[in-house]
Amino acid sequence: MPDLRISIENAEPVAFAAAPLLAFQVRITNDSSEELIHTIALKAQIQLEVTRRQYDAKEQEQLLDLFGTPDRWGQTLRSMLWTHVSMVVPRFTGTTLKDIHVPCTFDFNIAATKYFHALTSGELPLCFQFSGSVFYQGVSGELLVAPIAWDKEAKYRLPVQVWKSLRDEFYPNSALLALRRDTFERLYQYKVREGIPTWDEALERALAAVQETVRT
Repeated sequence: MPDLRISIENAEPVAFAAAPLLAFQVRITNDSSEELIHTIALKAQIQLEVTRRQYDAKEQEQLLDLFGTPDRWGQTLRSMLWTHVSMVVPRFTGTTLKDIHVPCTFDFNIAATKYFHALTSGELPLCFQFSGSVFYQGVSGELLVAPIAWDKEAKYRLPVQVWKSLRDEFYPNSALLALRRDTFERLYQYKVREGIPTWDEALERALAAVQETVRT
């Protein structure tokens, strides 16, 4: 019966993808090196292990929306789910390398996006928790299937710059913000009424008006 060891070797943006994707290079090793693995249906739950790094003053300020003030982090700082992904690993014996593609969203309504955006440098601590099924060849040549053990996981520290390079490739100097439809309609009417040519300028003028009201 296969006994798999799984690790993450590297990560990089997927070139020329239609949507933002990060490719994580997964190494899978079967301790029974002569055993033929026909295929693996592999699933991964990716967690952000936010307690496994330090945060500078700027990052702490940016993380206020997620975790509150640093004096509360003993209660609020917890690992967060990033996403679920899956892939099919083809036939191999011994060891194999396979990329698992992780879709990335830059929607600021998503907690993971807020967390990634808050980090200025260093690394993102990730934990891949694996599950799925292994189809392998038995001693008599028969096809057998076994579940992947529940304790199979891999740690990886993703450089923040890799995330930022993916963001800058797809959304250079821009960010995605989803609004309620009624809020959008009010902003759109304001933009049209004032003859404002761009959304950036509409928001800048609305913010300036709010700041002036606060000062008054």
